[in-house]
Amino acid sequence: MVPRVRIKDVAMLAGVSTATVSRTLSSPETVGQKTREKVIKAVKATGYRINGAARDLRQRRARSILILAPNLSNTFFSQIFAAIQEEASEVGLTVQISDSRIGRDRLLSLGQDGRADGIVLLDGGLDPDVVNGWNLPLIQLSEWNIAYDAPRLGIDNHAAADLAVEHLAGLGHRRILHVSGPQENVLAVTRQEGFLAGAKKRGIDQSVFPGDFTLEAGAEAARFWSTMQHRPTGVFCASDECALGFISECAHMGFEVPGDVSVIGFDDIDFADRFLPSLTTIHQPRNEMGRTAAKRVIAMMRAAQGEDAEPAPDLKDSIKATLVDRASTGRAAL
Repeated sequence: MVPRVRIKDVAMLAGVSTATVSRTLSSPETVGQKTREKVIKAVKATGYRINGAARDLRQRRARSILILAPNLSNTFFSQIFAAIQEEASEVGLTVQISDSRIGRDRLLSLGQDGRADGIVLLDGGLDPDVVNGWNLPLIQLSEWNIAYDAPRLGIDNHAAADLAVEHLAGLGHRRILHVSGPQENVLAVTRQEGFLAGAKKRGIDQSVFPGDFTLEAGAEAARFWSTMQHRPTGVFCASDECALGFISECAHMGFEVPGDVSVIGFDDIDFADRFLPSLTTIHQPRNEMGRTAAKRVIAMMRAAQGEDAEPAPDLKDSIKATLVDRASTGRAAL
């Protein structure tokens, strides 16, 4: 089967960005003549065919998807943003990225200011009245809020936390500490619930340190762990950054990972495998998450325009997470 030519193939051959290819095909008057000629030549050379959805969406008000996420510096989001951008470019749409904590007044205006035709929301902590008042095609990704009138997409965080407990238990760990995320965050709460349930069903001695998703919280948890009378031999952190902070602080205090304590993270961020020791973690397929969210919100946008497209169904927990076994975990010391 001959692989489908994608917009990035055209961009590479023409020596331009995918966004430039998208603008050339959807709004050629906005691109310089020389650039336009290079793109058209590359289109002919590759045999690229414009996705039908781009033609269908060409008359949209903004031809744009808005991504709203808290803390844009969080390394977890990078692959998701890139995947949404690529899928959007395939159908002639642009992508805007904004911090979701921009204030209530600015959030209220999103549904009326014409900035976007659809929204991918990665924040479950916003006021439901604001979110439900946008009146735009919207999908919740990763985080969610049951009060939002929108389908959601993500992994089963409860089951993923159980994978972490199962892994440590299989290595003989009978005392496990969970470094939780912020308790106002639905991901943190669900992961903690999964940890507690997994520990209970396996007869594991469990404890919880109230933390958050940061390096600093991991370091603070490590200092707490070092003072415990019966130190847990296994630690499950609610995020990779927290786990890396825990491991680093252990090194500063003279403890070895996994010799003295095994550590598991959550997310599988880009450099988790490059840390020393490389981090055992729960892998979230962020590229798949971003692509699927983009495809679904585009389908919803078309449906909102009365096209022959079905609205996206509720996709909750439809992406599978896996555990990646690396060097930060080992057998419990006897």
